[in-house]
Amino acid sequence: MQRFKSRLAGQSPRLAPALLAAAVMAFAAAVVAPAGPAQAQLQVDITRGFVEPLPIAIADFFGEIPEEQKLGNDIAAVVSANLERSGLFRPVDRGAFIQDASSLRSGPRYGDWRLINAQALVAGNIQLQGDGRMRVQFRLWDVFSEAQMTGLQYTTTPANWRNIAHRISDQIYQRLTGESGYFTTQIVYVAEQGPQNRRIKRLAIMDQDGENHRFLTSGNETVLTPRFSPSTREITYLAFQRSGGREVPRVYLFNLDTGQQEVLGEFPGMTFAPRFSTEGNSVILSMAKDGNTEVYGIDLRTRRQQRLTNHPGIDTSPSYSPDSSQIVFNSDRGGRAQLYVMNSDGSNVRRISQGKGSYYTPVWSPRGDLIAFTRQHAGEFYIGIMRADGSGERMLVRDYNVEAPTWAPNGRVLSYFRTTRADSQGRITSKIFTIDLTGFNERELVTPLDGSDPAWSPLIP
Repeated sequence: MQRFKSRLAGQSPRLAPALLAAAVMAFAAAVVAPAGPAQAQLQVDITRGFVEPLPIAIADFFGEIPEEQKLGNDIAAVVSANLERSGLFRPVDRGAFIQDASSLRSGPRYGDWRLINAQALVAGNIQLQGDGRMRVQFRLWDVFSEAQMTGLQYTTTPANWRNIAHRISDQIYQRLTGESGYFTTQIVYVAEQGPQNRRIKRLAIMDQDGENHRFLTSGNETVLTPRFSPSTREITYLAFQRSGGREVPRVYLFNLDTGQQEVLGEFPGMTFAPRFSTEGNSVILSMAKDGNTEVYGIDLRTRRQQRLTNHPGIDTSPSYSPDSSQIVFNSDRGGRAQLYVMNSDGSNVRRISQGKGSYYTPVWSPRGDLIAFTRQHAGEFYIGIMRADGSGERMLVRDYNVEAPTWAPNGRVLSYFRTTRADSQGRITSKIFTIDLTGFNERELVTPLDGSDPAWSPLIP
């Protein structure tokens, strides 16, 4: 296996440290020298309620031969689409460009870019090497300060061009917002098809932009609630298998590298599949025993179970805090389903939700500052967020049926699914959407079939 390193050039103290070793395809990288010593000040403030998208020019990456030009165009297109979809950037129409990709190799003519109101500029080069690999360079400039903000160089196989485009997008996003990017990620979800009384549900996975889609299970069994491990290479999910004329719920671990599945256990009456701890060595789940549904923890090394709640109410949907020291869950112990937080050993249980209606499917933000949830009130559903102490509750989405939020790894974007009302033929559709914390940038994530129960991966090394 080759090694992958990525070093950042320029003056920014906010840039991420070296990227980790790639699990399957590795790269080699070198520094791109900065264009000048000036410190650029361009930055996008993503904490405001509404953000005017930053005009950014993304030129096709230059190549000498047609194969290089095709790769350069494709990479630039994916970078442009990623940044536009974030809602924070507005790619400038390429038809307005005055300077071409070839002359950009000598540096930007800043006046040309100011004329078309580009505040930031991205350009790069592609070179196919004799060993079959390609070298990709890119630079990000602040047009008005006339300074390079960062530069990167990657060496990899041409087949890995889309991954490189996502990594470049992450670096641009991070340099201009001060927050980590989320483009080098995947989303696993439940793909659905068929009539409502014979619905086929199987696991599917795709890149965060909907590309590289593939099915993980055959559809011979009903699958629910997939979740990523912190390593990004394992998924846990619940599946119902027929056994002796009845459907038995089983929890599986699915290895994305090998395709192998391992049964974690059979848990009759379990209502939700487990979520991993931050370290990935344990999971929590809700399980019905002796007519009562409680939250349990399972050590993945020993398979030892530990009961964490003890109440006549129904306790479900547990989710760890990022440091695994606390757990949020929903319970009807107060009459309606509400959100509660407890220590990871089950102690110090306290209610955090106070609004009208019922609260479900809480999930802790990777940043640790917020908890997302589904809320139902007066015949409608909401996707909302609140702080870990229950303060600052805010609704982002309201509709007939929206549920099951999941966080992007930077804690700034959520994904969830929306189910429509039945049409005149009784057909119901289920689609996956994303929205940022401002609530202004809702986007459908197009999938080949209906989709539900999305789960966002951590950043992929």
